[in-house]
Amino acid sequence: MFYYDPTYILLLPAIIFAFYAQTKISSAYGRYTKVRNRNNITGAQAARMILDANGLADVPIEITKGRLSDHYDPSKRIMRLSPEVYNAPSIAAVSIAAHESGHAIQHSAGYVPLSIRNAIVPVVNIASMLSWPLLIIGLLVGSATGSFIFNLGVLFFLGVVVFHAITLPVEFNASSRAIAQLTSLDIVYPEETAGSKKVLSAAAMTYVAALAMAVANLLRILILRRDD
Repeated sequence: MFYYDPTYILLLPAIIFAFYAQTKISSAYGRYTKVRNRNNITGAQAARMILDANGLADVPIEITKGRLSDHYDPSKRIMRLSPEVYNAPSIAAVSIAAHESGHAIQHSAGYVPLSIRNAIVPVVNIASMLSWPLLIIGLLVGSATGSFIFNLGVLFFLGVVVFHAITLPVEFNASSRAIAQLTSLDIVYPEETAGSKKVLSAAAMTYVAALAMAVANLLRILILRRDD
């Protein structure tokens, strides 16, 4: 019954929204990766300009493997950009590079939501790995012991939901900083900011979709707990 119960219907809206979000980011990235910015600035150059302008000249920029694998590593204070972003002078490339630079600026400024997210990452990784096994074992075992194990799984999964919720302001703020940096440093022209906003907005939707999926799963888990 755990794998074939009516509560799966709760996941359907979240799954549809996640598919829509993935389609949006693929479409926006695919479109604006083909549009060269008028200043002919690559993603790596844009990131370097932003970092240097914000007192982060000591943060190195490296190439990492994978498509859309761009990220800022706060533990090592290193920015890693995918080859398509690092080398390309496109609207999409400078927008993504600026977004990751926004995370570096957040880290330097001690942006509270980012600090909280970074602090709970190790715990959330463990909670995410253990939550579903605990939930399944709790349902199979039954009795008071099973109920305790199941409730522990619920608590762990709640931590995952909290992580996704904290991620939203971090990502939205990084995108807001990115647009401000792109315009103030004249990396893109005013008429090009619309493209940057579309790329970053589409990317942000994937984080909203992740939260929606986590919340839907939590609701399903709570229903299973009530019916157990």
